Amino acid sequence: MLKTLAVSSFILLQLLHAEEISPILTLPEMQEPKLGVDSMEKGDVAKGTLSEFVFEDSKVFPGTKRTIHLYLPANHDPEKETAIMVFQDGRVFVKADGPFRIPTVFDNLIAAGDMPPVIGIFIDPGQFTDAERQKASNKGKGNRSFEYDTLSADYATFLIDEILPLVAKDHKLTTDPEMRAICGISSGGICAWTVAWERPDMFRKVVSGIGSFTNIRGGDAYPGMIRKTENKPIRGFFQEGINDLDNEHGNWPLGNMSMQAALKYKGYDHKFVWGTGAHSGQHLGAIFPDAMRWLWRD
Repeated sequence: MLKTLAVSSFILLQLLHAEEISPILTLPEMQEPKLGVDSMEKGDVAKGTLSEFVFEDSKVFPGTKRTIHLYLPANHDPEKETAIMVFQDGRVFVKADGPFRIPTVFDNLIAAGDMPPVIGIFIDPGQFTDAERQKASNKGKGNRSFEYDTLSADYATFLIDEILPLVAKDHKLTTDPEMRAICGISSGGICAWTVAWERPDMFRKVVSGIGSFTNIRGGDAYPGMIRKTENKPIRGFFQEGINDLDNEHGNWPLGNMSMQAALKYKGYDHKFVWGTGAHSGQHLGAIFPDAMRWLWRD
């Protein structure tokens, strides 16, 4: 009963701010949307390529290794300066039958002219090379929380000083921060925001799904920081579900509502899409093509 009242109160709040409510939130159905045609392979669309390699020479996060998948758009010219988009928890986003299927989405939207050709860099969280350290790390999850949830410039430095130069050895990457995007879900979602917040000179486009703007490692401080800091040139697309987590770290929907209010107060270029789901990538996966159209609209 209490949960029903909370959901009803949230919906009422959204209706009172009707200009912000997402068309995805259909009150009679109250269910997550499904993948659409832009997430399905099309026979007449040229396909990009996907490769993978292991990186284990990090100076920022020593003693870790990780798999990285690299997407190159169809007809890619390695000598042509190309936009980039980085993804945390990379393998989740490239899985062919997963909730996102980003290579297919990119193929379709690039072919349609709905977004520029983009090199996708899909990075898994670090796993410790020392077996005992890996076993003792947060139920075997490795260095993920430290890398993603920490409010510092470390992960941005890791990307800028280690990963991007590695990719740039074979491909000419844009240096324009307006043409550099970063995306993640959960802890990867707050990480995406942190990278742009710390280094807007290098990344200015953010996609955060079910972002952990809670007190895992102090992330609940962001709304207050946003309100009291001079605006940074960041464009952000956010997705959240009203049945997301509520635990010792905080309440995910409330954390995202505080982010939404702070960004609106400061006049940031942002968009929040609310659904009724829990801590899942299903909703963001379904709306990801439209998120890309919005993010890359100019």
